[in-house]
Amino acid sequence: MTQKPLLFTGNSNPDLAREIAQRMDTRLGSALADKFRNDECRIEIKENVRGAEVFVLQSICRAPNNQTVNDSLMELLLMIDALSRASAYRISAVVPYYGYAKQDKKTKGREPISAKLVANLIEKAGAKRVVTLDLHAAQIQGFFDLPVDNLEAAPTLCSYLKSQGLEGNRIVVVSPDAGGVARAEKFAKRLRSTLAIVFKRRPEPDVSEVTEIVGDVDGRVAVVVDDMISTGGTLAKAAEALIKRGATKVYTCATHGIFAGDAVRVLSESPIEKIIVTNTIPHVESELGPKFKVLSIAQILADAIKRITANRSVSELFSKEDDGGQDTPGPDPPRIELPEVLTHAS
Repeated sequence: MTQKPLLFTGNSNPDLAREIAQRMDTRLGSALADKFRNDECRIEIKENVRGAEVFVLQSICRAPNNQTVNDSLMELLLMIDALSRASAYRISAVVPYYGYAKQDKKTKGREPISAKLVANLIEKAGAKRVVTLDLHAAQIQGFFDLPVDNLEAAPTLCSYLKSQGLEGNRIVVVSPDAGGVARAEKFAKRLRSTLAIVFKRRPEPDVSEVTEIVGDVDGRVAVVVDDMISTGGTLAKAAEALIKRGATKVYTCATHGIFAGDAVRVLSESPIEKIIVTNTIPHVESELGPKFKVLSIAQILADAIKRITANRSVSELFSKEDDGGQDTPGPDPPRIELPEVLTHAS
C-alpha cells in the first residue's frame, strides 16, 4: 500500500474533491473522465494505483456542465471498475449525495427499488466501502453487503446556525414531516431548542399539502430541518403554515440542495428568510440568490477519509466538540405527544 491514500473524482463535484484533497494535504489522482462521440462515458486512470488505498468521490447528481444524474452514476461505476482492474488495494466510493435514494421501497405494484439496484451496481463494480452523507433513509445502509459510513452534516449546519444566533429558546426546530422527526430531534438537542412537527399528505409525487402542525411555534424563529430540498414546494407551504401559526421568521436547512425544476424561484418567492444547504451537490451561491447559503462539508469528508485509512473510528467525529465541526449536544428536547390519529397516519 502507498502511505497516502489516492483520491480520484469524476465530473459531478470536482470542486469539492479538490477542497478535500487540499484539507488532506494531498492531490487528486490523475484520471480522464470524458465522453466518446457517441455519448458513452470514457474513463482512463492515468497513474499507477497497484496496491494503493483509493477513494473515488462522486455525487450521483446533475452537474453544472450539463452532466446528467445517470452520467454521474456511470462515471462512478466505470472509475471503480477501472481502479479494480488496475489492482488497487481497496476502493472506497465517497458519494456525498446518494442519488435514487428516494426510491428505497415499493409504494405500489410494479415499481423498482432503485436505491437497492444502485447499491448492487456500486458493490459489483468493485467498491469495498461506501462513504456518504445523510442518506434519505437510514435503512439504505442495509442494501449493501459492505461497510457504509453514513456521515452527518448536522455539525456544519448547526455551527452556522449558532453563528447566526439561532439557538436556545429563540428558535423552534421543525421537522417538515413525521419521517424526519429523529433528524429534527438531533438538531433540537444540539441547538438546545424545542421541537415541532409539520404533518402533510402527498396527493401525487413531488406534491404535498400541510394538514397539521404539532408544537408551539408562536413568537419564535422556526428552523425547518430536512435531508434534501428537491422542488421546494413542501418547504414553501410549510413556511406559510408556520408564519400563520405565529412564527416570526422561517429558516430552512438541508444537507442536499437538489433544487429540481423551478425550485430556486419557488423558494426565492416564499416567506423563507434563508435556505441553507451544503455542497454535496455543486451550486454557485451567488447564482442561486441572496436567500441561499452553501456550506462546505469538505472537512468532515477529509477527516473521515483520514480515519478510514488509519483504521480509526469514524463515529468519533460526531462525539467531539466544535473544533471538528461538532457542536456540544444540549439536553433532550421536550417530547411531543402526537394525536393518536396522526400517529397512525404517519
